[in-house]
Amino acid sequence: MNEQLQLGVKLASAALAGIALGAAFFGGLWWSVRRGAASPRPALWFGASMLLRTALVLGGFYLVGGAQWQRLAACLLGFYMARLAVLRLTRPAVAEACHAS
Repeated sequence: MNEQLQLGVKLASAALAGIALGAAFFGGLWWSVRRGAASPRPALWFGASMLLRTALVLGGFYLVGGAQWQRLAACLLGFYMARLAVLRLTRPAVAEACHAS
């Protein structure tokens, strides 16, 4: 039973790490789009943002996964849950921007 509890704690912490990675990635994407649209050099802004966000997430998945597919899957599930949360939180701002035009 103790081993199962330890595995559950490891998977829960991997899922929480995935949520944090997803929030950073998708929150950063949302922020970059808002800032990059008003920038005089949007290509530089979007390219640098993509490289930074991708490096952060890939490094995080590598560290959290630890060569165990269960932890990597839990991290990916947390990442996806963060995507859904960011979509829900930013939807009113997107809808307002579309109606304002």
